[in-house]
Amino acid sequence: MNLDRRIRVIVAGTFIAVAARMSLVTFLSIYFAREQGIAIALVGLAFLVENLSRGVLAPFFGALSDRTGRRPLLLAGLIATAVILPCFLLVRGPVSLFAWSLALGIAGAIQFPAGSALLLDLAPPERRQSVLAVNYSAMCIGYTIGVVPGGVLAEQGYGLLAIVGGAGYLLVAVLLAIGLRGPLPQELATSGESIARRTLSVTRDRAFIAFALLGLIFPFSMGLYAFVIALSAYDMGLEPGMIGVILGANGIFIALFAVPVAARIEPMGPFRLLGLAGAFLAAAYLCFALVPGAVSALLCGAMVFTLGELIFSSAVPAAVARLAPPGARGAYQGAWGLVHALGMGSALLVSGVLKDLAGWRNTWLVFAGLSLAAGLALLATRERFLRASDRRTAPSG
Repeated sequence: MNLDRRIRVIVAGTFIAVAARMSLVTFLSIYFAREQGIAIALVGLAFLVENLSRGVLAPFFGALSDRTGRRPLLLAGLIATAVILPCFLLVRGPVSLFAWSLALGIAGAIQFPAGSALLLDLAPPERRQSVLAVNYSAMCIGYTIGVVPGGVLAEQGYGLLAIVGGAGYLLVAVLLAIGLRGPLPQELATSGESIARRTLSVTRDRAFIAFALLGLIFPFSMGLYAFVIALSAYDMGLEPGMIGVILGANGIFIALFAVPVAARIEPMGPFRLLGLAGAFLAAAYLCFALVPGAVSALLCGAMVFTLGELIFSSAVPAAVARLAPPGARGAYQGAWGLVHALGMGSALLVSGVLKDLAGWRNTWLVFAGLSLAAGLALLATRERFLRASDRRTAPSG
């Protein structure tokens, strides 16, 4: 089946944006904590502020995109991020750190739901999980391209990384402005229903709320991978360059196998294997806690983590799309953006608190237990979510 060529434009933009962002943010916890002398827990709180501000506002901007269109909001968010991201160099203490985090979160709230919903608008319903896997592969390649040299450049200084980050987002804005010209497909929101009402309707959806509570473990795991693992490995004696190389290998494996895995599991539906993904995450955290040697623990944990990520990276957004009623795709992607932001944003804060109380080993053991419990719950409820999604009319895109 031929896919809309504009999907390739979005995938290319995803690749560039992730490379620009992850070359920088993976090492920002080290920069703020070790070079600026800000406490880890406080840095984690600032990351939570960024993610919560993005998440709280994402449902509104998602619902707004259902009504007004995706493209204007997507471009506005990209340009705002390009300006704000390099301003981390101006951070000199907690006040400026929180101001920067809040501004970055607002910019992301404009961009994230519009971009996700637009990709789903362009993809046929029966091919969404495969399309999401292709987009996620682009993210992982971008992560690898960004994080490996990012670690090396971080050892030399952060000024060049700031320039690369801002320029990357500007390039994506230009690419999408050119590549997405003309009319775009979109399932319009129900006429007569206000944006605020559409936004709040998600909070009354019991099936979505239940899925969000259990699925929170997946964005939390991404927050651990993006912000916490590097700091944990650094405290164990590894240099940023080595950390970047090891973590970057994850992106290579995802890029190689995400699409074949998604195509294989797509006929099963997005809910079927999420319990297994939770079990893989638990096993990865056990590696971080129990495998002797910093390099061996990081290598083993990253590889096992990849097995879980291959499943949830495409299955979770496809599951959210199946739970969305007609005309509410942007609102539901925005609502998941809130869940995603809460999970990713709380990872460093929770880790910093637990690490100070019990050390890194016990922290990883706690996360292993939580992931296993969530995986078992998802396994037990998968048929219930499937029935709930089947009762809803799938958006035609």
